[in-house]
Amino acid sequence: MSNHRQSRKRRYITWGVAGAAVVAGGGIAAQTSMAATVWPAQKTYTGRAFDTCAAPSLAAMKAWHGGLYGAAAVYIGGKNRGCSQPNLTASWVKSLTTVGWKFIPLYVGSQPSCGSGGSVKISASTASAVGKSEADDAVTKAKALGIKAGSPIYLDMESYDITNTACNNAVLTYVRAFDKELHAKIYRSGYYGFSSSSAKAIATATNKTDLPGNLWYALWDKTNTTTSDWPWGSTQFTNHSRAHQYMVNSKETRGGYTITVDRDAWDAPVAITG
Repeated sequence: MSNHRQSRKRRYITWGVAGAAVVAGGGIAAQTSMAATVWPAQKTYTGRAFDTCAAPSLAAMKAWHGGLYGAAAVYIGGKNRGCSQPNLTASWVKSLTTVGWKFIPLYVGSQPSCGSGGSVKISASTASAVGKSEADDAVTKAKALGIKAGSPIYLDMESYDITNTACNNAVLTYVRAFDKELHAKIYRSGYYGFSSSSAKAIATATNKTDLPGNLWYALWDKTNTTTSDWPWGSTQFTNHSRAHQYMVNSKETRGGYTITVDRDAWDAPVAITG
């Protein structure tokens, strides 16, 4: 399902909670442009999370609290974001932070020219400039929601042909510019992609400079783990820097609210919102 993110509007309604959060300082692998700055401590969540297209109502989120999940992804912006977000406001985030929810900021920026996802594509000639400007937009959107400096922003990159060298190089240029600008704004970099393509491109890149320090890989094997099915070297993305989307289209009812979600095993940074 290479159009996974763009198809969410047809597939999803709302979301879910549980687990434990800790503060740690990891998740900065390969992020060389971060070295000179004193950073807020990383807020790490380890447990089950879920993601879906449109943020649910406050009532639905409160009803789901204390169940299977402890964190939920929120689509904070991007030209290729699939759903409008009438519920996603600063007051929504603040209220649900008080309840105990952890949040995963997700930004759907420009997409590969050699992939089927999104209508706004990455061009080799403008990849660096667009990556920087879209990172600025992501930070602006995050701050407007009360997502503070030191938080991660996960860049959503859909499936594409990573054997297309020109296209892949343009994607990596865009990602590096996006991440470098996030770091300049004191936000951590994360990345959502597919284990067979977009995530693989990041994990197997020879030059790691300014590539994401936190990797959220889509591998739909229905296994709640970030270790036993990790597709790459065991020394990569360690110290609370991995997340795994392991199941999609899971229709679940909790507290009287039925929501179709994707399930995630999480051991990585989440937003600082308190």
